[in-house]
Amino acid sequence: MTVEPENRPATSEGEPAPPHTAESPDNVESGAGEGAKGGKKKRSGRKSLVESLFLLMVGVAVALLLNLFVFGSFSIPSESMENTLLVGDRVFVNKLHGGTERGDVVVFKGWQGDDTIKRVIAVGGDTVKCCDAKGRITVNGVPLEEKDYLYPDDFPSGDKFEKVVPKGRLWVMGDHRSASADSRTHEEQAGEGTISEKAVIGRAFAIYWPFSRARLLSTPETFTKLR
Repeated sequence: MTVEPENRPATSEGEPAPPHTAESPDNVESGAGEGAKGGKKKRSGRKSLVESLFLLMVGVAVALLLNLFVFGSFSIPSESMENTLLVGDRVFVNKLHGGTERGDVVVFKGWQGDDTIKRVIAVGGDTVKCCDAKGRITVNGVPLEEKDYLYPDDFPSGDKFEKVVPKGRLWVMGDHRSASADSRTHEEQAGEGTISEKAVIGRAFAIYWPFSRARLLSTPETFTKLR
């Protein structure tokens, strides 16, 4: 019995072609494709991480610039502004508020060089006096009705004074007058108790902490009557 040779494709030289193996071009191409996809995913992941870090850095930089030049925060250290501001309250401060006006609550570099917060009672050119026949502080002869912000049962001032505020300076007082070291307390210093407008860091415009006391700080109506 004659055995026929196995039918195999011949090579160019007549030899049988080798059997199809795992290293065939088809399999090699398939493996290369999967590797390329994996590489693309890794590159995409690295790109997303870099972009996220970049956006985070930009956000931090913007926040720092806003805090440095536009908005700040101040924590109330004493009872001098009660009951408008209580110890531990935190306020937002607008550093680009423009000119300081009567009635503003401002943060400034105080007489001892520390950050201080008080209310502006009179500005440059004003005559501020305590007190009229009814015990009220007057500015340019107009009495201030301070019941909206003055500490309950406190006097407008226990000290008598009369001062013409120099140009470019401010007369400031705390809302809790009997517990406030303000312009009245520093009359013997340069400026006769007044502070320079340049010492003002910004205007406090809102309480943001604690949440239960969060509110805007508006200018009392009595100051709109001054001329």
